[in-house]
Amino acid sequence: MSKLTYADAGVDIEEGALAVEKMKSYVKETFTKGVLGGLGGFGGMFELDLTGYTKPVLVSGTDGVGTKLKIAIMKDQHDTVGIDLVAMCVNDILVQGAKPLFFLDYIATGKLSSDKIAGLVKGIAEGCKQSNAALIGGETAEMPGFYDEDDYDMAGFTVGIVDKDKIIDGSTIEAGDVLVGLPSTGVHSNGYSLVRKLFFDVLSLDMHDYVDALGATVGETLITPTKIYVKPVLKVLEEVSVKGMVHVTGGGFVENIPRILPEGLGVNIELNAWPMPKVFPFMQEAGNVDTYEMYKTFNMGIGFIMIVKKEDVDALISAVKSTGEEAYVIGEVTKEAGVKLC
Repeated sequence: MSKLTYADAGVDIEEGALAVEKMKSYVKETFTKGVLGGLGGFGGMFELDLTGYTKPVLVSGTDGVGTKLKIAIMKDQHDTVGIDLVAMCVNDILVQGAKPLFFLDYIATGKLSSDKIAGLVKGIAEGCKQSNAALIGGETAEMPGFYDEDDYDMAGFTVGIVDKDKIIDGSTIEAGDVLVGLPSTGVHSNGYSLVRKLFFDVLSLDMHDYVDALGATVGETLITPTKIYVKPVLKVLEEVSVKGMVHVTGGGFVENIPRILPEGLGVNIELNAWPMPKVFPFMQEAGNVDTYEMYKTFNMGIGFIMIVKKEDVDALISAVKSTGEEAYVIGEVTKEAGVKLC
């Protein structure tokens, strides 16, 4: 009987080592001055610079990309979903006013391809650069028999910092305050089970099909990375007193906005107050989806919301525009609980 090896069981250690070599340059590009050590240690080390903080609080977040990964696999394009992974984590901790410090990733696959893994990490590194967060650690697991050869999953974890006195929790929000929305790039990373059912089952479209109403192919539309809001939001927080913030993810407007409102308050959302990406009206019409269901599922073109006093709206929009981004007044806080679409 021949000697059994790990490779016989479907795990290629050499290919894993090659993946590490291919990703090294991407990872090093994210290193900030707080990073200690290099790639390959058993733990990532980060030295905190607490200058300017009186009561520093660490804020952590973790998330994945969800079934949007199916789009990357179907399209065989793996160098952008890493941006989605970072975005879903850093945008979440940003809601509480936290500045991202570092990021870690976990990638599991059925059969390890060094080129594919390097592409995934390239996207993660790009997301980290957009967030000013260092990529200080990660894990790649080859799991034959658990995942199909072409399948993979990703999870991310981030840590940020905010002064305790500057934590944003929505507790001071009151009726009459204004909602200012920052635009999304499209579907982002939520609702893809419905998206895939609509595009591929109901409409029987292919990834390469060009759709006039979208002005792009199906694949180009659906692979567009989630927007990272770190830079414009941190700029706003330097200049404006923000009462509450919302990352519009799974659950859309309907579920996410009430999470930061004091009990008894609600919001009126002004429909058509912002330019909407073509993908949303296309999906609504093609799938005969109710308007409320759309706003309960998708970001509808607004990926991040900031709530301020009326007198602070102009300063907020000006701060956002100074970073090259746009912002729109999209609604108002009311004394009637719930999310009302006007």
